[in-house]
Parts: sequence; structure tokens; C-alpha cells
Amino acid sequence: MNQFNYKDIFNNNHLAISRAISLIENSDPKVNNFYKHIYKKSNKSLRIGITGPPGAGKSTLVDQLIACFISKQKSVGVIAIDPSSPFSGGALLGDRVRMSKYTDMDDVYIRSMGNRGDLGGLSKMAQEAGDVLSASGKDIIIFETVGVGQAEHDIVNAADFTIVVLVPESGDEVQLMKAGIIEIADIFIINKSDRTGSKRIARLLTDILHDFTKEGNITPRVMSATASIGQGIPEIFEKIVFDIDALDANGILEKRRLSRYKNRIKNLIALRLEDEFWTENREKLFKNITKSIESIDSPPSSVVEKLISNFDR
Repeated sequence: MNQFNYKDIFNNNHLAISRAISLIENSDPKVNNFYKHIYKKSNKSLRIGITGPPGAGKSTLVDQLIACFISKQKSVGVIAIDPSSPFSGGALLGDRVRMSKYTDMDDVYIRSMGNRGDLGGLSKMAQEAGDVLSASGKDIIIFETVGVGQAEHDIVNAADFTIVVLVPESGDEVQLMKAGIIEIADIFIINKSDRTGSKRIARLLTDILHDFTKEGNITPRVMSATASIGQGIPEIFEKIVFDIDALDANGILEKRRLSRYKNRIKNLIALRLEDEFWTENREKLFKNITKSIESIDSPPSSVVEKLISNFDR
């Protein structure tokens, strides 16, 4: 780490990229030293978010999309958000498990990060890692996230364009979570469409979307694929490119990026205040006060008021 030079990131040095992302993951103070230098070069990439329930085939779809982008002479960076170990906070799935055929390609960089228990499925530091990849010259950055649901809205704060991947068995989930996922998706992909029930969920989604429009009077498209054999991928890729070009032409991409920027500022303020609040003395006081709690009869808000009043003494 002592030999780390942020300028190597600009030269697409994958070792420097890996070191920078590790510093970000570990909240190392060195991050502030290089981040301000790379940020001005980190706003040119297109950022795509891909989310969906476990087992929906998100990684397989990402693998196919990487190949599509490479065929168009575009470089790609992938941040794959994996479940975290509850003990170490590290990703349980490794980079080498995913898409290993791209390991030696200069135009592709893939990194797994733990979500560290974030409900939304997107690691708090993933956006900064995306900035590093953008500064390295990657044209496309793909965020692949854990799970799906209403808590998944934080992917909107990271991506210019969002893909929700479902499978034929997701029909009941769609009914339960439609208020959450409809708002975040630019495209729905029914993967593993060779399975029974794929047409049913496609109709269900289409009916739900009938009267729904996003910015620019755009209604999210429902498309089908079997990513494991490449079925439907060319059409999906063409639609993604077409929709992104339309969003760009209408000024919607720029509006989303500005909104994302403002949300990042708000989130960073919250993180800073949380870090500053939990001093060593307050941590000790919290443990001492909560030792006496033996039931869950009192509203948590009442306990919070009591704790804060003691903190301020």
C-alpha cells in the first residue's frame, strides 16, 4: 500500500484500481488523499444497475452484457455486491468465482464487495469504487446488487439506468413488491424464460405497467431471456442502448446524475455525523445504560430519548 500512486489509476492499472477500492472498503484515511484527485475524471462513464432476487441469473446476464459491450469496443467495470460475512464484513463470493474468463482482459475489471448488511443491497462504498473505475477510463460501469424489494431503491442513487431481473417463479413477489420495483426499473427482464410461468409473469408485469410512466413519458419494457444460452440477449442489448440514448437526448440522464450527486452529499453527511456521534465515551455509555434493559415493553423511541439525554450531560 505504501507504493500506491493514484495516477496509476488513470493508466488503467488494475493493481492500482484494486488497491484504491480496498482502501475505500476499509475506510482508510488515505482515500481522501487520492479521491479528490480522481473525482474530476470519474463522471464520464455510463452506470447501469442490475438487481433481482437471488438465483435470478444476474451474474449470467452481466456476463452476456460484458460480451456485448466489448463487441462494441467499450470497456467495462463491474462492482458485484455480495452478501457479507457477519464477522468480517467481507464478501462471501470472490471475484474469481465470477466471470473468470475476463481476468486477463485490460478492458474488463470485476470486483466483488460486501454489502455489510445494508438493507438496500448496495454497499455504501460502491459508488466511490465506481468513481475509481470511471477514472480508470471504463466506458461502462455495472453494479450488480443483492436481492430485490422496496429497500432496493438505493440502486437509483448509484445508476443512470436500472435493470430488474426476475424469473418465472417471481410472480408472487411482483404482486407483493410491485410498488417498490416498478419505480426503479427502466427495463424488466424475465430470465430463465424457458421455464413454466414465464409468459404469466410477463403478462402480470405488463398489466401493472400499463398506466405507469417514468420521466419523459417512458414506460419500462418487459423482455424475456435465457441468459445461460444467450437467448434474447441481442434484443435486450439493443433495447438498453436505444433507451439510454433516448434518456440522454431528453436530458433525463443529466437530471438523474444531478439527483444522484445531491443524494450522495446527503448520505455522506449522515455517515459523517454518525461517525462523529459515536465517540469512545458514548459507546461505553451506551453499553452501560442498555445493560439494565431486560424487556422490550418500552417504545424504542423512549429509550433513545433517555440515552441521548444522558449522552449530552
